[in-house]
Amino acid sequence: MPHADYLSHELPVNTSQPAQTSHSPLPNTSHSAILRLAFPIILANAAVPLLGLVDTAVIGHQGTAADVGAIAFGSLIFSFVFWGFGFLRMGTSGFTAQAAGAGDYREVRVAYGRALLLGSAIGLLLILLQYPLSLLAFGLLDGSDAVEQGAQVYLHTRIWGAPATLATYAIMGTLIGLGHTRQLLWLQLLLNGLNLLLDVVFVVGFDWGVRGIALGTVIAEWICVIAGARVLYKVLRNQAQPAEPFFNRSQIFQRDGLINTLKINSDIMWRTLFMLTGFGWFANQGAQFGDTVLAANYILLQFLSFAAFFLDGFAFALESLVGKAIGARNRSLFDRVLVVSTQIAALCATGLMLLLLIGGPQAINALNPHDAIRQQAQAYLPYAAAYVLLSFMAFQLDGIFIGATASRAMRNAAFVSLLIFLGAAWILVAWAGNQGLWLAFILYVIARALTLGIYLPGLRRQLH
Repeated sequence: MPHADYLSHELPVNTSQPAQTSHSPLPNTSHSAILRLAFPIILANAAVPLLGLVDTAVIGHQGTAADVGAIAFGSLIFSFVFWGFGFLRMGTSGFTAQAAGAGDYREVRVAYGRALLLGSAIGLLLILLQYPLSLLAFGLLDGSDAVEQGAQVYLHTRIWGAPATLATYAIMGTLIGLGHTRQLLWLQLLLNGLNLLLDVVFVVGFDWGVRGIALGTVIAEWICVIAGARVLYKVLRNQAQPAEPFFNRSQIFQRDGLINTLKINSDIMWRTLFMLTGFGWFANQGAQFGDTVLAANYILLQFLSFAAFFLDGFAFALESLVGKAIGARNRSLFDRVLVVSTQIAALCATGLMLLLLIGGPQAINALNPHDAIRQQAQAYLPYAAAYVLLSFMAFQLDGIFIGATASRAMRNAAFVSLLIFLGAAWILVAWAGNQGLWLAFILYVIARALTLGIYLPGLRRQLH
């Protein structure tokens, strides 16, 4: 059960110096304002898989089938590694939004500095541990010798971009927390545009194959982090006193603040690992029903990923708005943000469900030429559509609790909902096979919302 004062233990505290505060205007919470805040994030989210398609297309036309497999393996490894450190983005947005809501832009810079330092340090550690990481990854994955050799080249090249990637998470979290989502979109477009250009130069022009794909990503990531740091410097420098340093080392390394940051980030990391376990278990369980069902489930999961672009956009916007409401200790703003954003998200989820039900069969036919896979995918399409409709509350609550930096609630809810999912699947899969697996998956997203929603009244009571 929720602890009555858990929120006060998780808010960032700066005890080293008096807070530098100024009047912070309340954010606009109209439907149109929230849409304007969320839309750039939706576009930025959509750019990520498009880049993966471009990488595949470039190497597919210039390389071999083994090269394509190597890119797939290498990208999968980094997706899991970087997703595991997603707390650098999520934790930073909550800290930033709360400080901005309180008008304390010194604390905004402190939160940004800590996240930047932590991301850079983890990225350097990944470079140092690249060979053990490689042994672990390829011990779990099973591919041909040619695919694994190419993936090794990809991994040991792209790993040099890890500090830039994780530092960019800190920049993204700060921009989202401040509500500067247009700058976030431009950074994402810069990253993906450069990556695309370098793919063509290195692979088509220089014939560097898999190494060229990885090197293009590394260079694009370093240019993006430099550009992002410049953008944030201009934004935050205006909020500092003329003689005041941009980063104050004593505040960044202040003991209580560092401990609080590490605690919240570790909770979010565990929450992410629990969710990865749930999604990974779903994919692996589908493989037990044969290649046809596995392929059908994979296609439907791509539809869920497409829907997540939109629902995540509203959740990211909610992080900023809720964080500012909590920083300002404004319950009426908190309530208004929840009502308006949830109305928009619910409407969006309904539209996405209808889009899947109406256009899903045509999309399945376009994505796969095999009749057996098409039939399986279309048979389970209604379950995917139901998942999308019911998932919006889980996305919304994630945004609320990330903005509140209420990480303990997120960690606990993720663990309990995973247990519910595994227990339901154990019963339903034995009863109804893949249909039971999808029913358990739907129960999982409902459980994610219910277990986190239990903590919502306690969170709201902290505001006066």
